[in-house]
Amino acid sequence: MPPWFARKLRAYSKWLMPKEASLRSLIDAYLRHLTIERGMSRNTLAAYGRDLARYEEFLVQQGISTPSEVSKQVVATFGEQLVTKFGLKASSVARVLSGVRGLHRFWLVEAVTEGDVSSAVKPPAPARRLPKAISLADIEKLLTASGPEAGDEAAIALNPVRVRDRALLELLYATGGRVSEIINLDLDDLIDPTLIRLFGKGDKERVVPVGSYAQRAVENYLVRVRPTLAAAGKGTPALFLNQRGSRLSRQSAWQIIAAAADAAGLSGHISPHTLRHSFATHLLEGGADVRVVQELLGHASVATTQIYTLITVDALREMYATAHPRARR
Repeated sequence: MPPWFARKLRAYSKWLMPKEASLRSLIDAYLRHLTIERGMSRNTLAAYGRDLARYEEFLVQQGISTPSEVSKQVVATFGEQLVTKFGLKASSVARVLSGVRGLHRFWLVEAVTEGDVSSAVKPPAPARRLPKAISLADIEKLLTASGPEAGDEAAIALNPVRVRDRALLELLYATGGRVSEIINLDLDDLIDPTLIRLFGKGDKERVVPVGSYAQRAVENYLVRVRPTLAAAGKGTPALFLNQRGSRLSRQSAWQIIAAAADAAGLSGHISPHTLRHSFATHLLEGGADVRVVQELLGHASVATTQIYTLITVDALREMYATAHPRARR
């Protein structure tokens, strides 16, 4: 426990700690501490309150009335019941146990208990969620539905702003960029038609190539549509603009993709990250080295990228089972 944390807790101890130290009053003291020291929002405090009320109810059911009676096994059993009795997912169990551990640390600092029995109780590991990718055929449907191609004068004249939408989606799929990275692009980040500069988490810079389809879509947008959008604003270096001439927002990008998915008749949830996941999966399926894909995605560790290899292995297994004459049962 950091010394500054202990000092502040002691400064508030006379007010925080009630004279009658029941479980309920000691939990309330912790919640007051979160309000004062951590400045948590009302919604976050309400969530902590609900989680700790559940913990208090469990302790009372176990015949426990004081913190000193709680053992490591009691906390572990509570964590197990969150799954077996209440059916919580691993992420929800981790959230509840985080509040429980904070409570026990607080009791230790305030000398309510002599040790922290919750410190060794670890939440269950969350289930590995494979990234959602869609097929190349569905990607092509999505891109086609997002807006007209360069040269389709009739469609461009009908709704010019959709040229921007097509360029946005083409660039998302061509680069594997996060939506925040793409909407934060400035004109100066277009190094040349074949390369762009992206700024990822922690403002880490990377340069990624741009395929020919995305090149044409971006050029079409820059020539045919962006000047008109820019004229409506006060001047901004942003690549993608809204109809007020300002930088396109993240929310607007999501709406553009959702509208394209609906127009393409694609079922399921299609998000900007769907394009990123599909980019990585399709590269690996095409034979790209995982470390090259890591660099393109801007992952700090190759272990993050390797989750995509599980998707391609599953696809290979399915194809093998379907096509090999001695694989079928």
